[in-house]
Amino acid sequence: MGRNYFGTDGIRGRTNAGVMTAATAMKVGQAAGTRFLRGSHKHRVVIGKDTRLSGYMLENALVAGFTSVGMDVILLGPMPTPAVALLTRELRADVGVMISASHNPYEDNGIKLFGPDGFKLSDADEAAIEAMLEQDMALAPSPQIGRARRIDDARGRYIHAVKASLPDDIRLDGLKIVVDCANGAAYQVAPSAVWELGAEVVAVGVSPNGTNINDKCGSTHLDLVKESVVASGADIGIALDGDADRLIVVDEKGQTVDGDQIMALIGSQLAARGELRGGGVVATVMSNLGLERFLDGKGLSLVRAKVGDRYVLEAMKAGGYNVGGEQSGHMIMLDHATTGDGTIAALQVLAALVKSGKRASELMHLFDPVPQLLKNVRFAGGQKSSKGPLDDARVKAVIAEAEAQLSGRGRLVIRPSGTEPVIRVMAEGDDAGEVEQVVDAICNAVKEAASA
Repeated sequence: MGRNYFGTDGIRGRTNAGVMTAATAMKVGQAAGTRFLRGSHKHRVVIGKDTRLSGYMLENALVAGFTSVGMDVILLGPMPTPAVALLTRELRADVGVMISASHNPYEDNGIKLFGPDGFKLSDADEAAIEAMLEQDMALAPSPQIGRARRIDDARGRYIHAVKASLPDDIRLDGLKIVVDCANGAAYQVAPSAVWELGAEVVAVGVSPNGTNINDKCGSTHLDLVKESVVASGADIGIALDGDADRLIVVDEKGQTVDGDQIMALIGSQLAARGELRGGGVVATVMSNLGLERFLDGKGLSLVRAKVGDRYVLEAMKAGGYNVGGEQSGHMIMLDHATTGDGTIAALQVLAALVKSGKRASELMHLFDPVPQLLKNVRFAGGQKSSKGPLDDARVKAVIAEAEAQLSGRGRLVIRPSGTEPVIRVMAEGDDAGEVEQVVDAICNAVKEAASA
């Protein structure tokens, strides 16, 4: 059956349009609740959210859905996605729910589901829940309707877990750190965790009003954190996204340190201590060739997965790796969390900064990125299962020619978007001019095929 609701990271869309409505959320609660009504124990679900205005609506609808099929609900309020994963497992819940559209604008929202182990649901579970959304579900008898309650210590539990990811001898005394929370889910917990470890914290993006999440702040809009670092004379800046599962770092000069550089630092630091499992790290096809060459120089491997943190996680679990991530900033450290956690990743970076005694600009730019160019080509489509213009013989020929041209000196990644009629064309190589020429040639071929 085709997917009409679930994408690569749960259900996501514009609120009060398409699938992201209160009615859908209630059905998801009923379906997921029914799916996880296993065993004779009292069943419960943990629900967290980010700071979007629509979170109130979707939270209440999910509560109605879960309680109507007999599940008790524990409400966390605004909390990072990894906190929901952690507390689902810690509170012995049957399922966890995060209401968030991550780095998207406030008009969007989404529903991410976690199993009792704290990991995102499998494809099989998502497919089963999706099939149930089209059916009438059995409701609980009146005496068995679930109850809902909020817990007051969720933030403290998560902050404790985040701090526990560092050795007891690591303190951040003497560091001035800008923490940009994107007016999102970590606006309380991330600055608190960093402050409790001894740092002087300059907190920005910590005034959510329901509509300013990711608005000119956070990991996808770095001007605020860069300006704040330079203006305050901070040692480093950390920028999270709306649900705090991704991290981008800014050094003391205001220069960007992306996910590839963060993976290079964390991976090499763990390898030096004999704590890196799998002999390398897992990234995606979009990670820079420079990262691959850096790791190779350290005797470490780079395993590439499809784009999406769930595919990174699958490769990590299959190969026994404990570090993985994406260039965009998703960092998964399986020794400490079951999903991407920007705050935990930030603390690993800060610990490395303390131990090295170096400035962030000296420590974190570990390799020179190979020139990389990504362009998107939109085409008139509607054939969600089709590759569209990529099936055209002329496009295939141009791609083959480009692959031959870059052979041994670069890479080519071409993929259709999973959510919209867009072809993403990425090339990288040592010659920036050649990379641009290759990308433009393919984009032009795709445009011609799309208009034919």
